[in-house]
Amino acid sequence: MALFPTQASQPTDAYTSQAASLSLLPQDSNDPEAHSTKAVKATFITPRDPVIETANGGRLPAVPLDEAEKLNRFKAEAEQSGSSGGEFTIRKDTTELAAAQETDDGASIGDQTSGQSVKPGAPFRTAIPSPKTHPLFPQLPLYGPPTLVRNLQSLAFQLSSAFLSLAFLGTIVLGSLFTSIPLLMQHLYLRLTFRDPNRRRPFYEEEKRRDKARNDSASAWKRKRQWHKATPWDGPRHQEDIGLEEEFEPTEGGRDPVICDVGYYAKRVGLDVEEFNVQTEDGFVISLWHVYNPKDYTAASPSRRVQDEPLVFPKDYLADSNATLCQQKPPGKQKYPVLLVHGLLQSAGAYCTNDDDSLAFYLAKSGYDVWLGNNRCGFYPRHQMLSYNDPRMWNWNIRQMGVMDLPALISRVLSETGFSKLGLVCHSQGTTETFVALAKEQRPDLGDKISVFCALAPAVYAGPLIGKMYFKFMRIISPGMFRIMFGIHAFIPFMMLMHRWLPGSIYGALGYRVFSFLFNWSDTRWDRGLRDRMFQFAPVYVSAESMRWWLGRECFASQKCILATREESRREEEEDEEDEAGLEEYFDNGKAHPSEEHGEGFESPRWKGRKA
Repeated sequence: MALFPTQASQPTDAYTSQAASLSLLPQDSNDPEAHSTKAVKATFITPRDPVIETANGGRLPAVPLDEAEKLNRFKAEAEQSGSSGGEFTIRKDTTELAAAQETDDGASIGDQTSGQSVKPGAPFRTAIPSPKTHPLFPQLPLYGPPTLVRNLQSLAFQLSSAFLSLAFLGTIVLGSLFTSIPLLMQHLYLRLTFRDPNRRRPFYEEEKRRDKARNDSASAWKRKRQWHKATPWDGPRHQEDIGLEEEFEPTEGGRDPVICDVGYYAKRVGLDVEEFNVQTEDGFVISLWHVYNPKDYTAASPSRRVQDEPLVFPKDYLADSNATLCQQKPPGKQKYPVLLVHGLLQSAGAYCTNDDDSLAFYLAKSGYDVWLGNNRCGFYPRHQMLSYNDPRMWNWNIRQMGVMDLPALISRVLSETGFSKLGLVCHSQGTTETFVALAKEQRPDLGDKISVFCALAPAVYAGPLIGKMYFKFMRIISPGMFRIMFGIHAFIPFMMLMHRWLPGSIYGALGYRVFSFLFNWSDTRWDRGLRDRMFQFAPVYVSAESMRWWLGRECFASQKCILATREESRREEEEDEEDEAGLEEYFDNGKAHPSEEHGEGFESPRWKGRKA
């Protein structure tokens, strides 16, 4: 027996050790299930976004770049040494990866035998970024497979964050209630003096009209139901009703129960909703809601609505969808697809809370094929391999939402509709993930699938809100203290418990007060009769890491921009000031513009750099 490892066995040992540290389950046992979840290789979705592929074809999310690169390098070395034996499977693309060795004037990362390159034109399969991490997107922590120590650490974070985050939430709730006291006293005074405090609202008469219309509609629905019970006949009630069926006939009505159910509110306006499960490239299962008119569309079968493979825009995905569409829609009923994506702490149900005036329902009745996209976790956190209590389930931020979630949603919509492009409407955080996805370092090719992008309340630059005391507190504490306070799992999950336990009207009133306190909202221009309904689709589960990206010390709240650091923003401002000064001099003194001096094709080197 050899006392020291042979040269041939060293690459195998290195690969086996690295794979074990990135696997779903510990690999120190003979459990077949554990071996089936062993890490096999790292796949780079973009040069900065690796995911781990397991032996059973699963995907594990968010590993540091150097760890992913080491896994691929060790695997290529093990294959080249010929010492792999039968211990692990070498796939064809990994063989190609090892063979595609490149050099870049000494700038290659790691051993050349890894076949990976930092060249800008290198394929995503072999390309990896420079070791320098972008300040706006620092590397996420590495959580290995569950061990006793890791489980105890995870439990400690859960316990500390349960108490501290609840105390933080309680402070916010108390602050919102305290600041509501003056308004409450004013309302009480007006009531005691026999005056209506709502009369001062700018759209008081319109709100009264809409409230009366809703009450009349609820009463008519109740009478209709009673009449149907007394006369159980599905034919037309009167001769004059023949041929006068509504295009969008409601199948629900009456008093609003104030519930979290997009399908119910769609049925109130004569539409319906079906839910598709979509798998992202890192294994998350997210919800995609399809709004349709049941009179001109047949809902997809349950087997078709399950999640597909974790691939976006697979080969021939448009051709495969057309045959199914012919069965679901009559000839000539094809509608252009529009995807709507929600904002921070919300779900796509936010587009469905205002009856016929809801954006989703308005677009559906205007002839568009409307799809509502939800980001990862949402109301029901789901992953193909990870469980709720696994910290890897929550190891993501806005970058993963843009790079993974948005392409998966767009791919599924185009696959289901047969179109090559769609319209994209996003609100707040949804616009952020779109801008992140379309950035040149991420997935700019996604723009080829979008015909028009409507950014509602785009969240690109930080405003004065982050200067508020409670947001500033989250910015000044260290990343370690942030994790102690808010954990490494879901961000303040007690909010979701309140969402489940409290009646809709109470939760809606409390939710409005809290969000109004946090974001300086006002319902002055809202239809107050629908306010409680509007808060039934928020909040949803988000990761503590995601909130740390928005409000923590390192990223957006500090850099004040989603894609540029403060230094880069300062340089751009200086360049803009120089341009303005040059234009003023040109118009004031009649000095020739550089383009006039050098000809029409002239372009300053500085502008070339900014465009690149």
